Amino acid sequence: MRREIVIGLIVVVSIVVALTYSTMQLGQHTCRVCITYNGQTNCATASGSTKEEAIRTGVSTACAPISNGMTQTIQCGNTAPTSVEWLQ
Repeated sequence: MRREIVIGLIVVVSIVVALTYSTMQLGQHTCRVCITYNGQTNCATASGSTKEEAIRTGVSTACAPISNGMTQTIQCGNTAPTSVEWLQ
């Protein structure tokens, strides 16, 4: 094989391995977060490499259907979760 093809294959395999590894690391902490905002409650399941990241992602996901516009989304995101249940 030509040298360029071998180097190209090595680069592609390295990228695939790096993406696979980073994806597996994302699921270290999984939680179910419930948020009550403007009289509505919504829950979402999220994962993160840290507990704080998992909660932050869960809050953002739970707020999406119960908030409208940027201001409400920010306000909902700053609301303390009603409950956090750790799944892993």
